[in-house]
Amino acid sequence: MNIELQPDAANPTRLPLRWAPAWVLALVALWPLHGFAELLLDLGALSALATLAIRRFRGGTHLLSGPAWALTSVLFFTYWLPELWSALDAVDPWRSLEEVLIDLRYLPFLWLVAAAVASAEGWRTTFTGLGVITLIWTVDALVEAAVGTSPLFWMLDHARVAVTGHAMCTGSTVVADRLGGMLGPCNLKLGIVLASLSPFALELAWRRLGRLGWLLTALAIGLVILLAGSRASWITYALVMLWTGWRALGWKRLAMLFATGAVVLGLATAFSPQVRGRMQLTAQALSANASGVDAALTGRTRIWSAALCMVRQHPINGVGVRGFRDAFPACDPQPGVVAAWGTGVALHAHQIVLEVLSETGVIGLLIWLAGSALAWRAWRFADDVARARARPAMLALAVSVFPFNTHLAAYSTFWGSVLLLLAALYAGSLLGRDPE
Repeated sequence: MNIELQPDAANPTRLPLRWAPAWVLALVALWPLHGFAELLLDLGALSALATLAIRRFRGGTHLLSGPAWALTSVLFFTYWLPELWSALDAVDPWRSLEEVLIDLRYLPFLWLVAAAVASAEGWRTTFTGLGVITLIWTVDALVEAAVGTSPLFWMLDHARVAVTGHAMCTGSTVVADRLGGMLGPCNLKLGIVLASLSPFALELAWRRLGRLGWLLTALAIGLVILLAGSRASWITYALVMLWTGWRALGWKRLAMLFATGAVVLGLATAFSPQVRGRMQLTAQALSANASGVDAALTGRTRIWSAALCMVRQHPINGVGVRGFRDAFPACDPQPGVVAAWGTGVALHAHQIVLEVLSETGVIGLLIWLAGSALAWRAWRFADDVARARARPAMLALAVSVFPFNTHLAAYSTFWGSVLLLLAALYAGSLLGRDPE
């Protein structure tokens, strides 16, 4: 077979991996069907690696610039090296080693996502598509708030039943105490997912419809995130609003918007049992005793105490990635007492700094900090055009790992792939390709 090693000079859009933008959008759209999304991630990473291997990485700057190749690789190793280091004497070495080997797929995954947004056309398609997906999910959640059912989840659930004979949620896993949206009542991550993707929707609304479009989009997404009930997502979205709002409205109008948001929160507390429950939990944090604070944080202080215990016992390389659940009983400060989250052990630290420290140790945290410093250095030395192009991805990544918040597990399959997707979007859009 005669394989073309270089792009067609007469048609520079005929580049390897030109299907990457469509693949990224399909991957995000399939997040509600996590198994299918993971399969698509694996197939895309293998396809990218095979394409590059066949071409022997020739013409690499037609995909990414040299700095973009370097930054995407650095961001991968920032994530992967700590888990490799932690596997040396992990609590469950076989599980940690399995995670290390499986996560090697994320290197071609990052290259592929970065290549999807490296060109002007790919950037426009991908970022616009992410904004549209976020808006569709927002409208779907608003419909659920009005009628009690998410149309998207209903269609996905019935399609799965027709194909596999099994529903997406079983009776034992349905815990719908708040808005679930397209992810359903047994996977209550809607708030944090929308909060992390909101910069793409807000940027799209700002570019297409100006200040009014940004304002309507911000209010719609904010209402959904409020009803989704995750207080971590409230903090994440507040950070997004602060960053984007001053550009769209100015500080005075933004202050008025936050005041309006406080009024809406008060009304939601009065009329929504779910929001009222979250606010009552939050109010318990003002109590003077430790049990009130722990109840307000849904048992987080107990989990964090256990995480600090693991850090003391395994300071160099932690208990191993995904080993938190195995190490928790030995570090539980209240053994035998029913936890605020219910029965069973805590699965992860629920805070990214403590997760990295407890599972990968001080060395792992230093690697994360070094990777963050290099990502920030790339931003500092980029020109204004590159910064404007990368701003939605940069903001989405920054608020998703904001250290003064609670978090999903960074080394879980779902949230880990989300964070790495955002990191690759940032690197690819900031540094792109070398000029022709």
